Amino acid sequence: MKTPRFATATLSLPTSLVMSLVMSLVLGACSTPTPSPSATVAGAPAAAAYHDTTGRTDLYTGGVRLIPIKTSKGTFNVWTKRVGNNPTIKVLLLHGGPGMTHEYWEAADAYFPGASVEYYYYDQLGSAYSDQPKAPELWELPRFVEEVEQVRVALGLDSTNFFLMGHSWGGVLAIEYALKYQQHLKGLVISNMMASVPAYNAYATNTLMPAMDPKVLAEVKALEAKKDYANPRYMELLIPNHYEKHILRRPAAEWPEPMTRSFKHVNNDIYIPMQGPSELGASGKLLNWDRVADLPKIAVPTLVIEGTFDTMDPAHMAMMAKTVQHGRLLVCPNSGHMAMYDDQPLYFGGVIKFLQDVDRKTF
Repeated sequence: MKTPRFATATLSLPTSLVMSLVMSLVLGACSTPTPSPSATVAGAPAAAAYHDTTGRTDLYTGGVRLIPIKTSKGTFNVWTKRVGNNPTIKVLLLHGGPGMTHEYWEAADAYFPGASVEYYYYDQLGSAYSDQPKAPELWELPRFVEEVEQVRVALGLDSTNFFLMGHSWGGVLAIEYALKYQQHLKGLVISNMMASVPAYNAYATNTLMPAMDPKVLAEVKALEAKKDYANPRYMELLIPNHYEKHILRRPAAEWPEPMTRSFKHVNNDIYIPMQGPSELGASGKLLNWDRVADLPKIAVPTLVIEGTFDTMDPAHMAMMAKTVQHGRLLVCPNSGHMAMYDDQPLYFGGVIKFLQDVDRKTF
C-alpha cells in the first residue's frame, strides 16, 4: 500500500504521493515461458470475437460505465472501463492505496488483449475518476468490500467467469472479498500483498530498515518523529534509499508515466487515515489487520505474486500460496513492489497462464 511522496523539486511530482505499497500483501515459482505482448494465445477467442460488442450497453462510451454505489451516506458513482470480450475470463482489477487509481494497471493493455482476457479498470470510491465524497465514515474496509460486491453485480460477473485481481491494498480488499463472497469467484489473484499488517510492519522493522544506511535511516526517523512528512528532505532520502530499491527498481525519473500519473492522483484523505503517513510502515486503521488464520478458508484457485525485493516479505507470500486450499506462487525475481513493471513479461505471462489454467480446468 505504500506510495512515494516525491518532492516536487526532485521529480516535478507532488510532495505527498502514495502508492498503496505499504503492505503487499508454494507450490513453486511460476517460470513458464511468457508470451510477447502481442502474441496470439492458442485456444483464446478469435480477434473478432474478442472485440465483439454485440449487446453491450457500454458501447457508446467505449466500455466506460459509472456504477451507482449505495452507502450509509447516500449513493455515489464509481468509474469502471471494460476492455475486450471473453465470456469465461473476466478480470476486475483492484488498485492499491487506499486512495490510488486504476491508472498504474494500464500496463495490462500490452498483454491481456493478446490473450483475449476481458478486464475491467475500476477506481474505488474516493479515487480520482470516481466520486470523492467528504465522508470519513466511508473509509472502512467492510464498506469497500460491499462496494466491490455492488460493482460485481452491476457488471454481471459470476462464478463462471469472475476473476478478482488485487495489488497491494487491492490485495487486502481481494482477500476480504474472497472470505465473504468467494461463491461468486472463479479465481483470485493477490499481487504483492501480505495477509498481515503486523507481519508487514515487522518485516519493515527487522529486515528493510536495518539494510538502509544507518545515517539515512536516523534522519528519516527524526523527520517522522517530528511528523515533518511534507519536508522535501523526507523524500530526498527515501527515493534513492527505499523506493528505487523496493518499490520500482529503476531511477524514479524513469518510472513509467501511468504509475507517476496514478501517484499524482492519490487521495490522502483516504490513504493517511487507513494507511498512515509514514513511508516505512503502517499506522492507520489497517494497523491490526491480519487474516493469516483465515487463509485456509479460501477455496477458489488463487495465485499469489511476490517480488524478491518487495516491501512485502517474500517468505510470507510463499506461505500464503501454500495455505490457501488451491494456491500457486509466482516469483518475480527482479521485482520490488511494482512487479507488473519490474518483471513485466514474467508477471503478465504468469497471470495469463493462471487464468487459462483455471478456465480450462487444468489448474
